[in-house]
Amino acid sequence: MSSAGQAAGQGIKQAQGYWPRAWARFKAQRRALISLYLFLFCFVLSLGAELISNDKPYVVSYHGALYFPLLKDYPETTFGGDFPTPTDYLDPFIEQQLGKDGNWAIFPLNRYGAKTLNYFATEPNPAPPSRANWLGTDDKGRDLLARLIYGFRTSALFALALTLTGSLLGVLIGGVQGYFGGRVDLFGQRISEIWASLPELYLLIIFTAIFEPSLALLLILMTLFGWMGLADYTRAEFLRNRNQEYVLAARSMGLSDWQIIRRHVLPNSLTPVLAFLPFRMGAAILALTSLDFLGLGVGQQTASLGELLAQGKANLDAWWISLSTFAVLLGLMLMLVMIGEGLRAALDTRAK
Repeated sequence: MSSAGQAAGQGIKQAQGYWPRAWARFKAQRRALISLYLFLFCFVLSLGAELISNDKPYVVSYHGALYFPLLKDYPETTFGGDFPTPTDYLDPFIEQQLGKDGNWAIFPLNRYGAKTLNYFATEPNPAPPSRANWLGTDDKGRDLLARLIYGFRTSALFALALTLTGSLLGVLIGGVQGYFGGRVDLFGQRISEIWASLPELYLLIIFTAIFEPSLALLLILMTLFGWMGLADYTRAEFLRNRNQEYVLAARSMGLSDWQIIRRHVLPNSLTPVLAFLPFRMGAAILALTSLDFLGLGVGQQTASLGELLAQGKANLDAWWISLSTFAVLLGLMLMLVMIGEGLRAALDTRAK
């Protein structure tokens, strides 16, 4: 065994307790650990998307006064324009005004927001990558890099929210079925089977036609159907653990069912649930991307990876749209799969 492997094994042995040992086993898997750090880095960056990619400068110094366009919209007349409309900082006249007589402005790294339209572009849309648009533009003239940054944030936040709500609902329903068993379990299983037989896609189409598409609507609808898979895992774990000796001992000491579930059964049933979470996030991202691609998602006004893939399909000659979007989606899914594999190995109770 290599020295690195021996050191990792020694670190696992020295860790005390189940969770410290599990974390030590996870850290010993370099691909999973690097994927976790890379995902967290990209996610934190996307949370500050407005600071990285925006058509408004951080701060403007104009005739000795300081302005903060990120916090407040200023009319064009503030900087020598003719109209009291919101300032377009891509306007060559405004750029000229901010660059003379000691005036200055500090812009984000990418000078485009997710919805920014450059009315002064010199090439027709969709435009290929250039110095002005590093990854090119889409068919409406919006910067592709900005759309990808904001689309990554939309996908990640939606996946986290759907995973959290679906997991809580699945653990609750599956735990109640598994712990109490009997008629409660039988009734719950019949309800789950009936609910699973409902056509989820048709319901999505109907609600999309009735209500305005939004992330909140998708989150509610997909949560109502996304708990069933995890409920089965939780139910099986509760059925297995409810007759363990430590549960019988707790019951003989007079603990209530809620205390037994919270203190004993639930902590010992969470291993498969936690290992399953990254895969649920990946499934949520693919579901959102697929719905956006079909036009049933959040709509074209919200930056999303599915909407960009649909644009790539409609503009096959604009190869940069499909290529960059596919690369982001592939990288995101690979990171989640690596994290999931690492969690599954780290939480394996058979590991020493």
